[in-house]
Amino acid sequence: MNIVSYLVLLEVISLGSPLFHGNGAIADGSLNSPVVNDERAGTISIGAIFDETSRPGKEAKVAIEMVIHDFNSAGENQILLPHFRNSQGKPVRAALAAKDLISRHGVKAILGAHTWDETSAIAEAASEEAHDVPVLSFADSIPTTRISPLVLQATPSQEVQMNAVAAIIQSWGLNQFTLIYENSPTLSSPDLIISQLSQSLQQTGGELSHIFALTSFSLKSLQKELNQLKKQKHKVFIIHTTPESGYLLYQNAKKLNMTGDGYAWIATNSITDLFHSISPKKLTSMQGIVGTKTYFPENSPQFQDFRKRFRSKFRSIYPDEEFDEPGIFASQAYNAMLNLLNKRNITNLFQGILATDFTNWKVAPAKVVEIVNVIGKSYQSGYWTEGLGFSESIDDEALHHTSMKILNEVLWPAQPWHTERRRRILADKSEPLRVGVPAESLFRQFVELKEDPKTNATSFDGFSIKVFEEAMKLADVNNELTYNYTPFYGEYNEMVEQIAVGTFDVVAGDVTILEERYKYADFSMPYTESGMVLIVPVRSSLPNGKWLFLNPFTKEMWGVLVAITVYNGFAVWLIERNDNNEFRSGTVWNQIGTLFWLAFSTLFTLHGNRLHSNLSRMAMVVWLFVALIVVQSYTATLASMLTAPRLVPTIKDVETLKKMNAPVGYCKGSFLKSYMIKALDFKDANIKKYNSTRAYADALNSKEIAGIFLEVPSAKVFLAQYCKSFTKTEKTFKVGGFGFAFRKNFSMLPDINKAIMNITESGKLLELENGYINSEKCLDADSDSNDDGRIRLNSFSSLFGISGGISTIALAMFALNYFLCPKPDDANLVKANLIERWLHLGRQLSAKVVNVEPPRNPPNATYVEARQSFSTVSDVESLEDHTYAPDPHNQV
Repeated sequence: MNIVSYLVLLEVISLGSPLFHGNGAIADGSLNSPVVNDERAGTISIGAIFDETSRPGKEAKVAIEMVIHDFNSAGENQILLPHFRNSQGKPVRAALAAKDLISRHGVKAILGAHTWDETSAIAEAASEEAHDVPVLSFADSIPTTRISPLVLQATPSQEVQMNAVAAIIQSWGLNQFTLIYENSPTLSSPDLIISQLSQSLQQTGGELSHIFALTSFSLKSLQKELNQLKKQKHKVFIIHTTPESGYLLYQNAKKLNMTGDGYAWIATNSITDLFHSISPKKLTSMQGIVGTKTYFPENSPQFQDFRKRFRSKFRSIYPDEEFDEPGIFASQAYNAMLNLLNKRNITNLFQGILATDFTNWKVAPAKVVEIVNVIGKSYQSGYWTEGLGFSESIDDEALHHTSMKILNEVLWPAQPWHTERRRRILADKSEPLRVGVPAESLFRQFVELKEDPKTNATSFDGFSIKVFEEAMKLADVNNELTYNYTPFYGEYNEMVEQIAVGTFDVVAGDVTILEERYKYADFSMPYTESGMVLIVPVRSSLPNGKWLFLNPFTKEMWGVLVAITVYNGFAVWLIERNDNNEFRSGTVWNQIGTLFWLAFSTLFTLHGNRLHSNLSRMAMVVWLFVALIVVQSYTATLASMLTAPRLVPTIKDVETLKKMNAPVGYCKGSFLKSYMIKALDFKDANIKKYNSTRAYADALNSKEIAGIFLEVPSAKVFLAQYCKSFTKTEKTFKVGGFGFAFRKNFSMLPDINKAIMNITESGKLLELENGYINSEKCLDADSDSNDDGRIRLNSFSSLFGISGGISTIALAMFALNYFLCPKPDDANLVKANLIERWLHLGRQLSAKVVNVEPPRNPPNATYVEARQSFSTVSDVESLEDHTYAPDPHNQV
């Protein structure tokens, strides 16, 4: 007795031997069926065995009944007589039903069973009863080792589904993940799923790192198992369970924060093929799951007609079912039944079907898989086609791509960041990143390797390292990302190439972003100033000749200073001229000399005791104030020039270097040599390499080289160390700047860039730069080459304006007083004339001699002498001919 016969016997005993009861109905799907003679002319008996307690079984039964009804209503010469049996998902009941259908009803074919366990039981039972009854199985996987040649797989295998899963993982840049499966009799064999998935992953470079079987669905047990999964390095999960188990699993994962950023969940069609029968509430709670779904054309007119009729019949047979939409199971059963009916006139039904519709006992494999993502109460769809890739549609004009980015607009219209966000985060949180660091950086301010002699432990410090750590801290908000530093001894290009060969995941250090390095890695945005500069020795910008004393002032300053000095001197000279014989005596040239002496001596001496007018004193006070400031400024500037001369580059630019055919240098490990040859057209023979900053300085001082090229960040450090000897030329050549190199398609690179922007805008980058690079400030290197330190006119324009204005006001007031007010000399002359006329009149009218004698004057004094106390020199000249003598005739 074989195993099936033994199981059948046990089932018969347990059911009270229903096969021998002789009465029972077929309509209810029970196994209690009477013996019926179906070998009537024109009658074809077809058996169907399904688990009518499951949604797939219910849909299949309704679809088959629809085909049979259409066929029998068409008025054909043959009548199709169906016989349905309910296996309730038990292989033993399925085997008993198969024996009953063959022995009692003489069915020509058996359709049914959505699981391999039931299918194998039906096939074995059928082979014992007959040798020409085909079994069309709806199981999605059939083992390679077949138990019977009569078993045909009427549905496509899971191979294409698993290929689509592997394509999704590859598109996300992932290579390792965990499979979670449920060992349920209603699902495909886990061994088959694991085998097919592993084969698909091998083609894309993926690896099934962990396989996890759900053994219990109690809340406590489920959370314990999820906590074990959470501790694993790989956060990508493929779930192959029933919809009910998948829902429960995902809800508990949400409670443990296992469904957000850093995690990805991919569901197989064991869940997604039943989305149409899941309540909107449950479907919404599964938002975030991406899945593969068996594709069938739902928008065709034929299917829409089928859909309308199916819903009506489904509600009539299963009124308690909440959802009546047809799914893939209804479609597969409908098509399989049509295949049988198309071969109804062939004597050997099995050979007819096998000859035309099946290859290796299977239907042609599906080429298209639907990619779904749950959004809200529904889901959005994209497509994956074998050999073509992902697409938004499946028409002839559809665009295909190997990356899921092409599906953004279809799958994530409300959350277009979804796939990119997940793809960026998942891959690199499972294992520590291997970070390569240059061990021989020429500038310890950027990267410094420190070794503890006691523990032999190696640590890294420096500006570049701190920026990298700050960026990683901001990008990895959940602190799930770890990394380990590894020193690299070699050229920078070789270090970046190690990313492509898999030695490093990241390179952190003073690494320049270059186009040719993008062949091996992707780069972050630059975190330093971009550019390359030429460093050259310096020389004094001032001549050391006999005219050095003129350098403190510019030409304009000298000109205005002389002009304002002469003007102020002229103003004082003019105002004081009438009161000072020295200012008006002598020849014209003598007067001019006096004017210039007065003007320029004011810069060094004070003439306050020699000035008689308040106007001249006012002008002089202001000018003395200005002169004091000018003289002090001149002295200070000249002293600065003599003790600390200004520095300028010995070589102006690169063109000068090339014309001189002068040798130039660059630093070890740098890309600059190729740039100097290709972009700047330097000769290879004129380019020399140096291994330290001290070597740069010695070579420049000894004139072994005329200049050295450094990137701007390195140049800042070098000039801070040698600020008195060297400087940079004006022009900056554009290069990429320092950045961090990551392996291709690194998942968190956009987050790293965002973090660098955050560090820059928050001032943290400047703080680090001041701490590591700008520890010594060199003003000479940053000064403008056009600024030679001389005093310019605009520095004293306001003072000159004030001084000139005051002198002008004094001149104006003097002029007004001169022309509008009477002069003292004129007034005295008028008085003298009046007195003379009065005396003359008195002599003529008086008959008595009067002796007029001016007081305190000699008797023989002239009239002019008598008025000397109030007369000027001009009075004497005007009255010199008028003497006074007593008239002898008038004496008493």
